[in-house]
Amino acid sequence: MYYVYAVYNQENNKIYIGQSKNFDERLKLHNSKEFKHSFTSRFSGKWKLIYKEELFTRKDALAREKQLKSYRGRLFVKKLIHSPVAQR
Repeated sequence: MYYVYAVYNQENNKIYIGQSKNFDERLKLHNSKEFKHSFTSRFSGKWKLIYKEELFTRKDALAREKQLKSYRGRLFVKKLIHSPVAQR
């Protein structure tokens, strides 16, 4: 299984959309700032999950990631920031 996800950094009001085979490990990497030149390591504060979707193949995950990064996809993700479900 592959995961497409969106994480949000409230301190900097930033969203990151990505895909991974191991979401839990990837979220730890985002928050540890281990990758010095990555987008998420540039910002202080914690990255929190606001959306996650499970897909069967990497090809499907990459296609869905691309959809979420589109204009309409970003509108969808931004709406989740203030939804009660995202406030976990």
